[in-house]
Amino acid sequence: MTLEAALPILAVMAAASYFQTITGFGLGMIAVGAASGLHLAPVATIAMLASLVTLANSAMALPGKLHHIDWRAVAFATIGILPSVVIGVLALEYLSRAASGMLHFVLGAVVMYGGITAAFRPAPLQERSSNGSFLMSGVFGGVLSGMFGVSGPPLIFQFYRQPFPLVGIRCALIFIFTVTSSTRTAFNAWQGQISRETLTLALVAVPVVALATLIARAWPPPLSLKASRRLAYGVLMLIGADLMLPTVLSVFN
Repeated sequence: MTLEAALPILAVMAAASYFQTITGFGLGMIAVGAASGLHLAPVATIAMLASLVTLANSAMALPGKLHHIDWRAVAFATIGILPSVVIGVLALEYLSRAASGMLHFVLGAVVMYGGITAAFRPAPLQERSSNGSFLMSGVFGGVLSGMFGVSGPPLIFQFYRQPFPLVGIRCALIFIFTVTSSTRTAFNAWQGQISRETLTLALVAVPVVALATLIARAWPPPLSLKASRRLAYGVLMLIGADLMLPTVLSVFN
């Protein structure tokens, strides 16, 4: 890959890393979305690159802040995610193309509805949710990841509703998505699916991602907890719209 082709990808990774550091999510979503919309590189390559640089982002974002995390919540969510990813992959294999498209649309509608309703009520819950609810958010996140590569919405919604400090929410989500990225990366490496070009680009991207993460830690935007929640729920609405769009367009084609 030439330098001219790599620079826009590195810029996207830097922006995505900054956003993930201040919110706890979004690196993969922004990277894949920008790559697809701007035709920077094959989506599969960018998805793998996002998984690799997520490790660098977490290595810079989490040190010194792990004590803010509710580890029981993270543990139950992770327990739900890992096995349910396989369920999602298997379920997709048994769905017809039409059924898959309809499920995509329904998922998008549910995510958008959740984002809209939560955005108008950004105040957190009065009490922490049960461990079982974190487990279920992980299960739903894992199934969606296996079927559509979108694990974030249930986890984002679950954690941003909690009466946790913002730093605890951000770090918990970064840690969970790091676990899923590590698992995905290890599996792809075992299958020999990481190309030399992707690995080289990841090595070049690491210092860029590290710098963007350090900047986000040192100079985060002046957002209140309520504004941060509204930002998170606004992103959920965008994810929902993006999931619904292919089905809507297919109706008119």
